[in-house]
Amino acid sequence: MSRKNRMSYIALWLIAAIFFISASAQETQKSGPTPTIRTTSGIVRGVTEGEVSSFKGIPYAAAPVGPNRWRPPQPVLAWQGERDASKFGANCAQAGWPRGSGAIAEGSSEDCLFLNLWIPAGTKPGAKLPVMVWIHGGAFVGGSGSDPGSAGNEFAKQGVILMTFNYRLGRLGHFAFPALSAEHPEEPKGSYAYMDQIAALKWVQQNIAAFGGDPNNVTIFGFSAGGVSVHSLMTIPEAKGLFHKAISESGGGRDGVLTGRPIRKENADPLYPISAETIGINFARKHGIEGTDAAALAKLRALSVEEIVDGGQESDGQGGPRIYSGPILDGKLVVETAESAYNAGRQARIPLIIGNCSGEIGGGFVNASSSKEELFSLFAELASEAKAAYDPDGNKEFAEVITKFNTDWVWAEPGRLAARAIVAKGESAYIYHFDYVPAAMKERMRYGAGHGSEVAYVFNNLNARWGAPEATPEDKMVAQRLNTYWANFAKTGDPNGKGLPEWSVYNSKKNEILEIQSDGKPVGKPDPRKARLDVIEKAFKMRVDIQSRGGI
Repeated sequence: MSRKNRMSYIALWLIAAIFFISASAQETQKSGPTPTIRTTSGIVRGVTEGEVSSFKGIPYAAAPVGPNRWRPPQPVLAWQGERDASKFGANCAQAGWPRGSGAIAEGSSEDCLFLNLWIPAGTKPGAKLPVMVWIHGGAFVGGSGSDPGSAGNEFAKQGVILMTFNYRLGRLGHFAFPALSAEHPEEPKGSYAYMDQIAALKWVQQNIAAFGGDPNNVTIFGFSAGGVSVHSLMTIPEAKGLFHKAISESGGGRDGVLTGRPIRKENADPLYPISAETIGINFARKHGIEGTDAAALAKLRALSVEEIVDGGQESDGQGGPRIYSGPILDGKLVVETAESAYNAGRQARIPLIIGNCSGEIGGGFVNASSSKEELFSLFAELASEAKAAYDPDGNKEFAEVITKFNTDWVWAEPGRLAARAIVAKGESAYIYHFDYVPAAMKERMRYGAGHGSEVAYVFNNLNARWGAPEATPEDKMVAQRLNTYWANFAKTGDPNGKGLPEWSVYNSKKNEILEIQSDGKPVGKPDPRKARLDVIEKAFKMRVDIQSRGGI
């Protein structure tokens, strides 16, 4: 699949900060169904339902609109009185449906930098509960922190504070332009989505103790683009010390999951020859804006949010130039790819859980091969080894082979690379492989669990699953165990606990992982994908040109 179409393909398939006022935060003396907490910006009033209190729609940065469009998140203006925190804030602006309607999605807005918290009811300041921060997926162009599937009730019942939040998406989240690079030279440029994520983590450091959380025990975790973000945050210098454990779900770990385009230099990377600034110029021209000076930037900022989102388009018409970059290697905020950091051991030295689903995505996700023979031939001198690993008896359907190959190339082998890098620095890494498919979904997911299948189980929010009927006993067992593994890890850095099958620390010699099998039972065992991942690793080292190299 071509680079220009890959991100659109992912988005369609899936859509199925920096400055703050310093003050000590404390809880006001209220209890009952409307708990109130004093944050650094003002008092918020939440809701208690049963065992869980929630606070929603809390701004963690000023609205990124007008002159704040394409700037790092700015401080929140303090408010007087109590702010109602019983409802979610707007999602970040993203394309509406149907595509081409010219509208942004209902409930989305450029004013969207809000966060949400779920805490055990009655938690007092100083309780020092572990904190988990969820980074949503959506190919960096969709999704939000208000998705029902990521509600934190079940984590709160496990004694963990769960936070979700929104971050800027699409061209509002990743954008470069010559005049923008020259403006405010002291500020980072490019990946405003990552700046938002860092701002949310700084909010946690300043405020979470008031809610009973421990700012020294923060776990970040995310799926897909959120999993990619976890790798980026582990390698971005400004994020250092803001979190203490990490979980990447289907987030890869090599260059293929972070757009390597430099902010301005052309042809700096043969895989990404077009600079992010050039992509920004292409977008401006599409909207009739010529030039690259401050006047042109003013016109870009004057465009409506609908024009900026532009239906989620990533190229200027059929076969036209790229108009969306994805995450940007700017050299100041994002200084290197995850792969280069892991290879050099420069990542954050913290415990990690990493893994993926067994049948993430099929079709032409990585390349446009139409047969097994064509796919294996792309491995060049490794062709025989690839065939032996993926189709030893020569009787597998091409659809199964390409699904497993896509899964291994983008997610599984890069995940193993990340785990090895963590272990090499003396920290613990745990690898999982999610192969469970509910009975009602087996025909649809013939070759394994699809992208994002594990998320509803991790959150134990089975009613939020797409396409699945009422939860079965097997579903409930899987959800209870995964939710507990994740909560245990947030508490201690070790997912193991009473009543759970053992999940061994990853060791490259023993090669043990936790596989959530097709019957739903978690089993610790040597990785059955080893031969496949080994040949993928060799292909990466040889730089065999198998992938068209788009970005997630």
